[in-house]
Amino acid sequence: MIIRIMGEGQYRVSSALLDDLNLIDDRIVEDVAKEDEAGYREDLSRLIQAIKEKGEPIRSEEILESDVIVPPEDLTLEEAERVFRGSGLIPM
Repeated sequence: MIIRIMGEGQYRVSSALLDDLNLIDDRIVEDVAKEDEAGYREDLSRLIQAIKEKGEPIRSEEILESDVIVPPEDLTLEEAERVFRGSGLIPM
């Protein structure tokens, strides 16, 4: 699966990593629903860091369609309410 972090590039992630990312994504959905800004910020940062650290960066010369687009870390809680709902960003 190809994941784009807005403003930071694309990463290829394995299915095992995708499972881990989905757990974090689910926590973000819960944080946003509870309006827990501190939890939301921490979990969004954790999601982005996991993608960067464990995903395989895709060279900028490669043009690939992204399966998932992760918003930047500075996304406000109000904006996140439109993005992180239902089953979240990561499909299972």
